[in-house]
Amino acid sequence: MTASVRHIWAALLVVYVLWGSTYFGIKIAVETLPPLLAGGSRFLVAGALLAVILALRGTSLRISRRELGGTAIVGALLLTLGVGLVHVAETRIDSSVAAIIVGTVPLQIIVMRTIGRENPARGTQLSALTGLIGLGLVVAPGLGAGSTALGLAVMLMASISWSIGSFVSKRLELPRDPFVAAVYEMGAGGLFLTLGALALGEGSQLDGAAFSRDSVLAWIYLVIFGSLIGFTAYAWLLKVAPISLVVTHQYVNPLVAIALGMAFLDERPSPFALLGALVVLGAVYVAIRAEFPRKTRPATGEPRGTRAGRTA
Repeated sequence: MTASVRHIWAALLVVYVLWGSTYFGIKIAVETLPPLLAGGSRFLVAGALLAVILALRGTSLRISRRELGGTAIVGALLLTLGVGLVHVAETRIDSSVAAIIVGTVPLQIIVMRTIGRENPARGTQLSALTGLIGLGLVVAPGLGAGSTALGLAVMLMASISWSIGSFVSKRLELPRDPFVAAVYEMGAGGLFLTLGALALGEGSQLDGAAFSRDSVLAWIYLVIFGSLIGFTAYAWLLKVAPISLVVTHQYVNPLVAIALGMAFLDERPSPFALLGALVVLGAVYVAIRAEFPRKTRPATGEPRGTRAGRTA
């Protein structure tokens, strides 16, 4: 598949802005909507819409049992525990802080690769260590406050789950078509989130006050723009653009989230958090340069293990 430079950069802009804005959207959605139900219903609806689109295009949605198991595991790690917990964390912390923490995911994966004896380049390992120090600067100011500290802990759990899901996905049998895989991953992640929400009693919170205009509009935005359009652009980029260019969203998305939080939510990250953000973004940039100095990935489809950052 060939694509013009203009189309590639247009798709990159979509991923930069839409995925960066999802943290802002989540913050608005969970102001009144129960967080787990908001996340679960978001993925169930987005997965169903994507399935309908694929069916209308004649794409087969049939997968094997092993592929179904693989997508269920990835959906649970990336969406149920990953993105789902972001919804919970943002009831207690700023959206910009949440985005900065998620920005460390590539660095966490490097640590996991090192532990797994995959021997990343020395520069890659040093960038991961530096980035995690930056993460410490981000979370340190809120450790003394009860509600904020709990939100930071949940956010760290979410980012770690996303990192684990990204790391193990290349070891699982998944559908070759990334769109088909996304249907089942969103379905599984949304189902697990919804069942967990109902088990924890979030269903009783769905009174009239929960469906405020702003929260409902933010939820719709997350379904359509965060999941459907954003992911479609990302999946297309994985087919036609060098992976070293595609993964630049990992250090652009937090910048978008910080800007939106400061402009519309009156968020004011502490000087330590802003310094930590710069350290994290710089470390991710160095890691990407070290991992992909000259190589470009053949345009033959999504390789396993390149799922970090999908469907945020």
